[in-house]
Amino acid sequence: MSSNANKNLHQAKNAKKDEFYTQLPDIENELKHYRHHFKDKVVYCNCDDPRMSNFFHYFSYNFEDLGLKKLITTCYQNQNRDLFSTHDSERAIYLEYHGDTNQNRVPDVEEIGVQYLKGDGDFRSEESIELLKQADIVVTNPPFSLFREYVAQLIAYKKKFVIIGHQNAITYKELFPLIKENKMWLGFGFRGGAGHFISNYEDTATANDRKEGMIRVSGVHWFTNLDHNKRHEDLILYKPYTPEDYPKYDNYDAINVNKTKEIPMDYPGAMGVPITFLDKYNPEQFEILGLSASAGYNQKIVGIPFIGIKDARPIVNGKTAYARVFIKNKRL
Repeated sequence: MSSNANKNLHQAKNAKKDEFYTQLPDIENELKHYRHHFKDKVVYCNCDDPRMSNFFHYFSYNFEDLGLKKLITTCYQNQNRDLFSTHDSERAIYLEYHGDTNQNRVPDVEEIGVQYLKGDGDFRSEESIELLKQADIVVTNPPFSLFREYVAQLIAYKKKFVIIGHQNAITYKELFPLIKENKMWLGFGFRGGAGHFISNYEDTATANDRKEGMIRVSGVHWFTNLDHNKRHEDLILYKPYTPEDYPKYDNYDAINVNKTKEIPMDYPGAMGVPITFLDKYNPEQFEILGLSASAGYNQKIVGIPFIGIKDARPIVNGKTAYARVFIKNKRL
């Protein structure tokens, strides 16, 4: 992620502003890989203005094709048809859609049930939780600033989900154990590893593929616990191991691998690979052992013991490397 794009995210987090609205093509490109999961299911989009949300648009117009049972959407403190609401309404609404009743294959106004909430529609409110309990699958773009809390709620209520987050979330101590234990994994992702979101923030990204009225955010990804084909594709390994190409860490009994595509084909021990490896992770091919930490040692997170100096960062020849996921090839 560029420093400017990172700055935008930090500013949004500090101000608790998370108005990053997802484009319909990005939703379509991801959800086409999970279509078989939605049959006879209740889908809940709990971080969306249901009258403006492209998630609601996608599921309502594809309701019959997906074989959905029910669609529910809620929004936070918003009763206005304003994409960039100031969230100053004390009450919010939620919509329920049970499918096309007049056979015109279009979700008409009279077919969509509009309900007023007593509260503000926050996903943590009792009303929203009661709606969550009805759901089988949650699909949305939750607030980046509340991503830890949001995922924790989904896990607590044992919900299936397909949601958008930043790849930095992989390194959160609350979330990495879910990755390690195969309770959450990455989806297919955004093309080029970056998403363009409809937003009223100034786009200061330096990349050339900027779009008017949108903010470009690199490093965003889809997180899910629904199985998909990509997760079972083998990563093709071609490089043989040599001590010169793959030095060991000063503080871990593991070799350093700088690029996912350069994981050696014949090394049976622990390897430290970039966190972008998780986009290629096949749990049948590799075992995730742990994650290097930036400070402090947590055995549950790091997963492998120290050797030498007690520093949780990955250190090679006295120099600190970027964050690494520790893995092992299951087939050796």
